[in-house]
Amino acid sequence: MPVFSFLLFIIITSFTPGPNNFMAMVFAKQYGLAKTIPFCLGVGIGFFIIIGLSSFFNTIMLNILPAIELPLTIFGVGYMLYLAYKILTSKELEDHDNEEKKRNLFFLGAFVQFINPKGILFGLTVVVTYILPYYSSYISYLLFSFFLALVGVISTFSWALCGSVFQKALQQYRKPFNMIMALLLMYSAVSIVVH
Repeated sequence: MPVFSFLLFIIITSFTPGPNNFMAMVFAKQYGLAKTIPFCLGVGIGFFIIIGLSSFFNTIMLNILPAIELPLTIFGVGYMLYLAYKILTSKELEDHDNEEKKRNLFFLGAFVQFINPKGILFGLTVVVTYILPYYSSYISYLLFSFFLALVGVISTFSWALCGSVFQKALQQYRKPFNMIMALLLMYSAVSIVVH
């Protein structure tokens, strides 16, 4: 396996702006870093499942991918645009709303992976290009799934850390920040369609 190419691909793909990273930053701004960790872990669990499924059922997924690509893209882009709208129109939340949202961040992080076209296509690409041609054991599939999930947790956590560190500035400039995040999320959605 070309290790340098593999590492470069996963680092660039994982750490560039995308739905997971934007959401982690926004949640850290709203709830703080410690309360955003469940979201980051949820992203890791969801991504672990995606990579595992891609590894174990690669042939089946590649055969059905053309049939599900358009509905998945439409659903994913629609959800990303909905998130952009919610970020753009968000106001300061009441404490009881914050408590309810905090409890669901882990499940949200895991769920988003199944409707995130960037994540699914990344998973399929890394499995087909870097894992399956060089490894054939189920243990190696599990180890790569764990490694890639860990990279996902680290990337979302780093974006959450930025949201937390700059929380006061982000609170002061909430409207421009939310507008920029919403526009970046909309750009992510559009770039999926235009690619």
